[in-house]
Parts: sequence; structure tokens; C-alpha cells
Amino acid sequence: MNTTLLPALAGLGAGLALIVAIGAQNAHVLRIGIEGRAGTVLPVVMVCALSDVVLITAGVLGVGVVVESAPLTLHVVRLLGAGFLIAYGLFAVRRVLRPGTLVVGGASTGGRRAAVATALVLTWLNPHVYLDTVLVLGSLANQQDGDARWWWAAGAVTGSLTWFLALGFGARSLRPVFARPGVWRVLDALIAGLMLTLGVRMALG
Repeated sequence: MNTTLLPALAGLGAGLALIVAIGAQNAHVLRIGIEGRAGTVLPVVMVCALSDVVLITAGVLGVGVVVESAPLTLHVVRLLGAGFLIAYGLFAVRRVLRPGTLVVGGASTGGRRAAVATALVLTWLNPHVYLDTVLVLGSLANQQDGDARWWWAAGAVTGSLTWFLALGFGARSLRPVFARPGVWRVLDALIAGLMLTLGVRMALG
């Protein structure tokens, strides 16, 4: 049993260590979770988690070597991602200047399609996602012997799913607090600062 459990636990820990961090993707999931719009939280959570499944699996299969040997591709992705983060940050600044209140079931950040599309962009146009999942987690998984690498990868995937579910649905407990415009203003100010900082840093390489 230890031959499968130990690699899985190691993968779980490594996956959480890289995923549980303040970033653009997590900030988006948090905001959608706080809004608690019916039928929107789960699709956003699954987009993030399933994207990690694809990327971690690709890393285990050795795609990380290909990504590492294509610096031009990562450069283009970095610039596109930087532009999107800066635009996202500016929209957050606009919300700070024109705060609203939490409307249950409302669409303060757009509809379901917009929320899912944003999650996709924040995931796939972030070069750090490829470095963390495909290269780092993929390399760590491939240090395991034989089938243990897949148990390790399964642990990392479980960590991703657990985190995004907890973040997306756990944020609902904060909804009474965010019923006040002033609190939304603080959250959006933090999101704006985070997005703009990440976008500028990404653009500068």
C-alpha cells in the first residue's frame, strides 16, 4: 500500500504548494465564489481543475521537454498573458471607482460564459502555469519509479481539485461581508493591484 500511498501524498503536497498561492487565477475563482452565482462557480472551478489535469498529465508524458525547447512560444504566451492581466486589473480599478453591492444570482462580473472564458485565459495564457505544472510537477512525477509517477500525478491532481472546490464554494461564507459596497471596493483594489503587478512583471520578463 505504501508504494502507492506515499507517492500520492507527496504529489498532493507538491501540487498544493504550487497551486495554493496568491495569483490571478485564484483571485478570479475567489471573486466568482463570493458572488455565488448559480451555475457559474462549478464550471469555473472545473475549468481550473481540469486544466491542471491536462497540464500535469502532459508533464508526466514528457511534453515539458518540448515546452522548454520552445522559448519563442513561451515569450508570445507571456506577452499575451501580460496584456490580459493588465486589462483585467484596469477593469478592477474601474470597479473600485464605481463600486457595487453583491447581488445574489446577479452578474456583476458578466455572465457564465464570460466567467468561464476569463478562467480559461487566466490559466492558459499564464506562462507560469506551464512552468509550475508541465515542467516542475512533471519533472517531480518522473523522478518516481515505474507506475509510481502516475500515483504521484494523481496526488497532485487531487490537490488541485480540492483547492479549487474549497476556494470556489468556501468563498460563499464571505457573502454577508461583501454585501457592502465598501468591502467590494477593498477586494477589487487588492485584485487590481495584484493583476497590474503581475501583468507588468510578466511583460518585463
